[in-house]
Amino acid sequence: MTQIFDNPADFADEALDGFVAANRGYVARVDGGVVRSTEIPAGQVALVVGGGSGHYPAFAGLVGPGLAAGSACGNMFASPAAGQVYRVAKAANAGGGVLLSYGNYAGDVLHFGQAQLRLNAEGIETRTVLVTDDIASAPLDQIEKRRGIAGDLTVFKIAGAAAEAGLSLDEVERLAIKTNYRTRSLGVAFDGCTLPGASEPLFHVPAGQMSLGLGIHGEPGISEHPMPTASELAELLVSRLLEDKPDDAGDRVVAIVNGLGTVKYDELFLLFGKVEKLLSAANLTVVEPECGELVTSLDMSGLSLTLLWLDDELEQFWAAPADTPAFRKGNTAPRARRELSRVEDTAAEETEKATAASADLGRLAAAVLAQVRDVVVEHEAELGDLDAIAGDGDHGIGMRRGVDAAAAAGEQKAAAGTSVERVLTAAGEAWSERAGGTSGALWGTAVMAAGLALGNRDSYAAGDAAAAVSAFSNAITELGKAEPGDKTMVDALVPFRDAFKEAFDGGASLAGALTTAAAAANEAARRTADLRPLKGRARPLAEKSLGHPDPGAVSFGLIAERVATYLASDAAASTPAASHMASTAGKGATE
Repeated sequence: MTQIFDNPADFADEALDGFVAANRGYVARVDGGVVRSTEIPAGQVALVVGGGSGHYPAFAGLVGPGLAAGSACGNMFASPAAGQVYRVAKAANAGGGVLLSYGNYAGDVLHFGQAQLRLNAEGIETRTVLVTDDIASAPLDQIEKRRGIAGDLTVFKIAGAAAEAGLSLDEVERLAIKTNYRTRSLGVAFDGCTLPGASEPLFHVPAGQMSLGLGIHGEPGISEHPMPTASELAELLVSRLLEDKPDDAGDRVVAIVNGLGTVKYDELFLLFGKVEKLLSAANLTVVEPECGELVTSLDMSGLSLTLLWLDDELEQFWAAPADTPAFRKGNTAPRARRELSRVEDTAAEETEKATAASADLGRLAAAVLAQVRDVVVEHEAELGDLDAIAGDGDHGIGMRRGVDAAAAAGEQKAAAGTSVERVLTAAGEAWSERAGGTSGALWGTAVMAAGLALGNRDSYAAGDAAAAVSAFSNAITELGKAEPGDKTMVDALVPFRDAFKEAFDGGASLAGALTTAAAAANEAARRTADLRPLKGRARPLAEKSLGHPDPGAVSFGLIAERVATYLASDAAASTPAASHMASTAGKGATE
């Protein structure tokens, strides 16, 4: 149980502040994470890693000479926002380009990908290598769909050593890709982990059982087995990994026994001894192994085994020195401390004179965001419970963090009399920044897209609301790449969009079309209980998800219903912007 905190919502930030205070010789705090506090040679490639908090020593504990140049640090089990990744990478950049590397999770892919686009647009050459070592999450012929667990360490270590050796971005990327392909991991859990402030773990493993194939975000495993002896567990892990070995595997391997939070070192050592004997019996030589807590999951009772098949090239970089707060190997030369300046986003705040119509609509948008916040707060616990069935249980918490920030940012902009575009852009950026994760990226981007569609105009018609609905929907489908039937929010979003368009084109009022569309979204969300997830963290646990609706689709339906109800209310109808839009029937409203 995670018990030491003041406010659970501040846990990740305050833990990171304390980590920096305890390790100032290695790292410095920047907005979004940490970077090395010592000099990085000019022209050196900057390896920037990251992910959600709760996995120490991953990811911030791996920042230092011979390893990462920086780490973007998200909330608990949630990806860092694109802005956080961007700022960390800017601060870490030494002129040789940036390599982003992180586990293959949907939220991380979205946010790091957005940051990569920004960095490349500014002339900072940036590449990405995803870690896909978890053999339980997809078959070998779909290795690109596998998630990253403790194999993060092997990819980060070899890429970091290659960067430290002065290799080019092309070469550092090549070695990271090669290492990832030759890395395999498999984990087990004996009980779940507990998020700060939660009264219960995200899941329980029945007494006398072991869950096989868990992820590092609290996802339960894909199957349960009777609790094995240490010898039986070693045999299970080693045999499964050897069955999945890469085509070009040699006879020299790095073996990593990784504790996930509460398994004692004595137990890890005991298991490692048995693992080594089995590898030797398979005519494999174990090279510079690791045994301990390297990629954890808060207080999860569990562990994983990772194997990296070496060749001469990879062995050289695995053995190279590294000096970080949590991982040290060999001796590195002393480094002088460097001065860090605050990294600001390059998009300057342009001056704007909002039209009266746009400012009115901005105030209405802020009021709608407040309604969205209220409905998320009301259903936060049940959304988390629903997500914990086949995911990591953080959907309610993530949505709450995002919408709290979005509503506050929108209210601030609206009070200043700015345009609806500015109100929704600020709200979307805040949602993405604070929530992290897949939902943070999707909702943040969609809210910003709606704001851009509305713009800053002298007048608005009902058709402008239709354009905003289309922009919102398109942003989510284009960014998330999900399709109907994948068991995601899109399964509720597309019926919402189609029902809205049909009702609106048929002459319904804005409030009427939204009410019809919200009903369609809620019905579609309920039907996702019959689907198997094809994307996201729930995909490896498809059978457990059957019979339960998708939490993203459910939350979208709840929000759509609340927005429709509010815009049909007297409070909303009395605002100048809503009165004008509602006065025009849908059909032909843009004329």
